[in-house]
Amino acid sequence: MKKFTIALIITLSLIPKQAQAQNNGGAAAAVAGGLLAIGAGIAAVEDMKERAELTATQYVLANHPELNSFSLKTLDFNGKKTKDMSATSVISFKIQEFSPSDNPKLDGKKLVLLAFTSYGWISDQGIDFNKVEWYLIDNSEWINMMVAYAKVASKEKSDAVLKDALANGVVVNKGIKAKGKSEIPFFKLEGDMYLVTDYSSEMKLIYNEKTLGIFLKKTRNLVQMGRAAVIDTHEFLFQQN
Repeated sequence: MKKFTIALIITLSLIPKQAQAQNNGGAAAAVAGGLLAIGAGIAAVEDMKERAELTATQYVLANHPELNSFSLKTLDFNGKKTKDMSATSVISFKIQEFSPSDNPKLDGKKLVLLAFTSYGWISDQGIDFNKVEWYLIDNSEWINMMVAYAKVASKEKSDAVLKDALANGVVVNKGIKAKGKSEIPFFKLEGDMYLVTDYSSEMKLIYNEKTLGIFLKKTRNLVQMGRAAVIDTHEFLFQQN
């Protein structure tokens, strides 16, 4: 969505120059065509988001019958690092339970559903959600992931120390940051160096280029989560209602 917003701003900034270079009729047609193209692109992205949310909801309904009343919204539509050259990505959805009532409040348990895409998941034919791997996590699982990641990325190996730091801060590129300062710094590595921990039967966690990498064993895909996606996930799971 941000890319289309930027494209719209650039197009609008170029309108005066185009208007001077062309006659009024040609300039108007060019501007109208550009705006229509951007509008169509924005509409396509929004349509993809809606389809993704629908598919995520269907996944939850099919695989998690314990969730009977919940809200599901997109948290990050493209949560991978900008410079990540892989054909994979990760979409995250925020889920929160609530008690059924008139005008209910979202005050129940929070979860994040990670959708890891693989090569060919999107084409001119639309989205192929058969090429998506799903991973549902709660705040305890997220903390466990962040502790395992921080242990391989830093000198600190104490679970208790790391959990305490994470309870008051968040994982950023250079370490765990709390209260405006770096509490636990991560190692400084070259771009072609990797630190790996075998987290579970489903994934490995990788520290590389100050980034959280997730290697999916089933698909053998590696995706680097962007800093914003990591922070958004952490803040959603631990912020007060």
